Amino acid sequence: MKLLGMIGGTSWHSTVEYYRMINELAGAKFGGSQNPPLLLYSLNIQLMREQNMEKIQAGYLEISRKLETAGAQAIIICANTPHMIYEYVQPKINIPILHIAEAIGKEAQKQGLKNLGLLGTKPTMTMDFIPGYLDQNFGIQTVYADRKDFGEIHRYISEDLTQGKFTPDAKTYFINQMKKLEEKGADGIILGCTELPMLLSQEDFHRPLLDTTKLHAQLAVEFILS
Repeated sequence: MKLLGMIGGTSWHSTVEYYRMINELAGAKFGGSQNPPLLLYSLNIQLMREQNMEKIQAGYLEISRKLETAGAQAIIICANTPHMIYEYVQPKINIPILHIAEAIGKEAQKQGLKNLGLLGTKPTMTMDFIPGYLDQNFGIQTVYADRKDFGEIHRYISEDLTQGKFTPDAKTYFINQMKKLEEKGADGIILGCTELPMLLSQEDFHRPLLDTTKLHAQLAVEFILS
């Protein structure tokens, strides 16, 4: 099995989910008799909250180099939003970063989905690191929430979900947002924050929900066993 480096901490709740899923998926391949070697660097979420792009890029580059030096053969970033650093960090290290949009695109392609609604933090919904990757590599178009709703979507994620608060009010809010995305033409929904699959499940909506945490963990295990 290949050694995978994990960058977590944004938030630690979703990092726990990544660690659990990677071990469970790998264990399913070996009947539970083995678990994969993993290197986990859990950073302080304050790095992201400061919203200083240069500092965020420098921080993720430093961590990535530490994991590479420690022997990691690839890196997985255990959250959606930090993939904003992908284009900056990837050319500066010698091992691949397993991009979360690669996992999303493969699953959408498998299900025949062409127009995906995107829910996530404000950077995830306004920057191009997921929509651009999906368009360029899979020909998949992104359907966006109303711009006036970006602030409230982000608030629910940053103030509630990343703090471990999964309330009925938050669930109702995001189900209504998914309905709006469907009305705009979305044939599937990207749960583009790793806490959203902890709040919502496929039973909550009739369109396919793409659980980015699970799909990304599956991509990680494919690499580990490749």
